[in-house]
Amino acid sequence: QVHLMESGGGSVRSGGSLRLSCVASGMTDASYVWGWFRQVPGKEREEVAAIGSDGHESYADSVKGRFTMSRMRPKSTVYLEMNNLEPEDSAMYYCAADQRYSTGGHLIPPDYYKYWGQGTQVSISS
Repeated sequence: QVHLMESGGGSVRSGGSLRLSCVASGMTDASYVWGWFRQVPGKEREEVAAIGSDGHESYADSVKGRFTMSRMRPKSTVYLEMNNLEPEDSAMYYCAADQRYSTGGHLIPPDYYKYWGQGTQVSISS
């Protein structure tokens, strides 16, 4: 069974930075795609970044140029480096994964992913 766990959330001032981590257990050597989502109360879950086994990254327009996603395959770990954070970035951030080779170079709906973490809270103050 694949299990994901996020960490690295916290509270930071506007303009600050955070790096979120997602560590997976139970993964095989098969190729996986990874996504980072965020959600605020009363809103739909939004994908902000995705990366495939081909190494291609995709970002939502709202975070492009500020967030960077990367992966460390030997540890089955992915990261989300968040810079120049704004209050609008405040949300619960979730890690997701699925046994796919590629995202096709674009963001994809939540139902594309089979495995999900429980989330890590990010709070940005002005």
